[in-house]
Amino acid sequence: MSRPRRYRLDFRDLMAQCEWNYARLLPLMRALGDDDSLDVSLGEERPRTVSIRVLERAPYTTTLRFEDQALHDAMPAPRLTVRLYHDARVAEVTEATPFRRVQARYPYPNSHMHQRDEKAQWNRFLGEWLAHVHDFGRASGEPWRRSGTE
Repeated sequence: MSRPRRYRLDFRDLMAQCEWNYARLLPLMRALGDDDSLDVSLGEERPRTVSIRVLERAPYTTTLRFEDQALHDAMPAPRLTVRLYHDARVAEVTEATPFRRVQARYPYPNSHMHQRDEKAQWNRFLGEWLAHVHDFGRASGEPWRRSGTE
């Protein structure tokens, strides 16, 4: 009887995703400027808002909280805490509601039903979310996208 193979984190793939997330966050960071919050509207017919809040600014890092509006009372709104490392030019999900801290890997099965690659999945989700915000989002006030550069 063979033992199940232990999950191995694909570090290259995770870092590539974190680099891509950082690049997609740059227009939003420019739009934030010195402000601590930015609301981006998504959709035309039934618009909803993604709120971006700065939790912490430091010389080499910035921590942001992204929160979408709930689509239904039975489904809580996604909320992610993302840390940007400006020197390395990467952004990673550090918390995902309702969990406090997202670990790189989890044993499986586990009591909280985390997937083995939970951190990679949350970072991919952030990337998809940022692509959607980039393609369909509108912020009140100054435009946060520059055509042809992002």
